[in-house]
Amino acid sequence: MSRPRGPQDGRYGNAIGAPLYLRHPSSLAHDTGAHPENPDRIRAIEAALAQRDWLGWDVREAPLATEEQLLRVHPRSHLEHVRGACERGEPIDLDTPVVPASWEAALRGAGGACALVDALVSGEAPTGFAALRPPGHHAEPDRAMGFCLLSNVAIAARHALAAPGVERVLVLDWDVHHGNGTQAAFYDSPDVLFVSLHRWPFYPGTGAAGEAGSGAGEGYTVNLPLPGGSGEAEWLNALEQVALRAATEYRPDLILISAGFDAHRDDPLGGCLLETESYRRMAREVAALADDLGVPAGAVLEGGYDLAALAESAVATMEGLS
Repeated sequence: MSRPRGPQDGRYGNAIGAPLYLRHPSSLAHDTGAHPENPDRIRAIEAALAQRDWLGWDVREAPLATEEQLLRVHPRSHLEHVRGACERGEPIDLDTPVVPASWEAALRGAGGACALVDALVSGEAPTGFAALRPPGHHAEPDRAMGFCLLSNVAIAARHALAAPGVERVLVLDWDVHHGNGTQAAFYDSPDVLFVSLHRWPFYPGTGAAGEAGSGAGEGYTVNLPLPGGSGEAEWLNALEQVALRAATEYRPDLILISAGFDAHRDDPLGGCLLETESYRRMAREVAALADDLGVPAGAVLEGGYDLAALAESAVATMEGLS
């Protein structure tokens, strides 16, 4: 999958601002009740950050995604279906409840991921974290599912590819669940290298090692399935020995992390054994890769359902990236 670098090599080495944290109150208005993916996730992360003076990061509100940004990944029929379900407060499925405020939250989630890309690609920020909900990596182009309405990272990656000088993007997904939506968005494209570390077999049933892309995208999907009960040794080995090597060969212009924290040993859903420090280590590995390649890296929030583990792991990831 090796591809030559273009004339933009090293253009991201002199970011002038502080790292960027993107948020919005609509993430709290997406009220899912007692569902594990609920507003307390954001409250826990931000309480932990407030205790640390937000790590000195620049805190901004996420904008709404534009229709142009959304339509690069989702057909209009999908957007109308999800918007209508939100307006009616009608669940997408048993796993994906919505209320009328959920549509704005989804638009801010996708818009925040795109704003993160803008800050990274322009050199305005050296790294960043879009901490918004609902998450996105299970949302396929024409199907909302698995707590997800819009495919935030995929939308951000397509947005990046529309920017001058960005020809290829790495999406590294370390959520414990496979990012079927992100994979579906780029399965036949060489413009995005999608690398996923995840428990398998597990929800949503995709992510076998043999799923490697099709057509022009063959070889640009890299699935690294890990067994239930796997811990830092297995996850770091997969990251270092396969994911980062593939990324080095691919030489992306931008790195986006689908940052789920449900492989933590305390998570009630994940069944894996990562520690908080495991996420710091993984983030540092990604930051080192980005530095070696002279490109920016940022993260977009996905899963994580034990509030303390989620909050501390998100902070550790932010510290590792910066």
